[in-house]
Amino acid sequence: MIPMRQTPLIDQHRAAGAKLVDFAGWEMPIQYSGVVDEYQTVRTKAGLFDVSHMGRIAVTGSSAGEFLQAVTTNDVAALRPWRAQYSMVCNHQGGIKDDVFLYGMADPNEYLLCVNASNREKILSWLLEQSRTFPNCRIHDRSAEMAQIALQGPATREIAATLGSSTLEGLKLREATTINIGDAHCIVARTGYTGEFGYEFYVSGSPATVWDALLERGRPFGIKPAGLGARDILRLEMGYLLYGNDIDEETTPLEAGVEWAVSFTKGAFIGREALSSQKQTGLRRRLVAFELLEKGVPRHGFKILDAGSCKPIGEVTSGNLSPILQKGIGLGYVDSASVDPGTSIAIDIRGKTLPATVVKPPFYKKPLRREGSGVPNNGG
Repeated sequence: MIPMRQTPLIDQHRAAGAKLVDFAGWEMPIQYSGVVDEYQTVRTKAGLFDVSHMGRIAVTGSSAGEFLQAVTTNDVAALRPWRAQYSMVCNHQGGIKDDVFLYGMADPNEYLLCVNASNREKILSWLLEQSRTFPNCRIHDRSAEMAQIALQGPATREIAATLGSSTLEGLKLREATTINIGDAHCIVARTGYTGEFGYEFYVSGSPATVWDALLERGRPFGIKPAGLGARDILRLEMGYLLYGNDIDEETTPLEAGVEWAVSFTKGAFIGREALSSQKQTGLRRRLVAFELLEKGVPRHGFKILDAGSCKPIGEVTSGNLSPILQKGIGLGYVDSASVDPGTSIAIDIRGKTLPATVVKPPFYKKPLRREGSGVPNNGG
């Protein structure tokens, strides 16, 4: 039996009484004080997440930008230094190998790629293979030497102010900078996976120093550590995609509703021909968001039905009970004829047919009025 991997913050999680579970081969906290309590803390105060299980890959060299243009879907040429960009890595058939966040560093020939934990080895191998034709491009897995911590919630701004960094306080959405916290050097970005105002800290040095400092400085503002359980509900309420559930190599960015992360005008990239063809011929299915009209909780794998005939038209990919809306919400792929908001559908929940309606995401609208995290980071 292969032992689970552990992040550098495993001692902090154990000391905080976290319930630890196997997530993509990592021993990770699913909850501390309770999933709903942590969810409410992030929505109203601030939560601290260890996301060090995710992969961090440096791409450097004079042809790094050209290489990334070829292997990701978004327009890397539009990415300025200290800015972040949501994108996809596709296979030649247009299927999503991973959804990623790409950061431009101070040097225009240096980039940092954040990938999902379950896809780190796959993406690293793919990048190394594709980079063979780019001799001036170097790929370096920095996952082991760099931790990742996310501070999310409306009190985040006040907590960040206690760090004494004017550049941090002035960061706009999807911008990044660097600061030092104790003996730790941090790349800090205004990105996240919750829809709340937040920062992600890419930590070189002592991640425990950063973790403990943020908890200590955040105590007057009600901060709590938060686990994967709360994180999943938070991202679902925003309609953010979870790799392995909502997207995989059998789905394309167009089907998943993230065509905005695909630049068809930038030139050639892996998957472009297949995606262009799909765009021209039309989609057979699309990912939709839906809300239940009666009490119930949709789950991954449940059938989505036509409201009239009750015949299957798709399948739920993510579902849960929204604590703030107090209703069942979910995402799922359906036939293209059933994708318009307001369309009546039904969900088969363990043999019981419950009415639902297609809605326009996000389910949770409040962050859009107070500068939430905008487009998502990838989720693990």
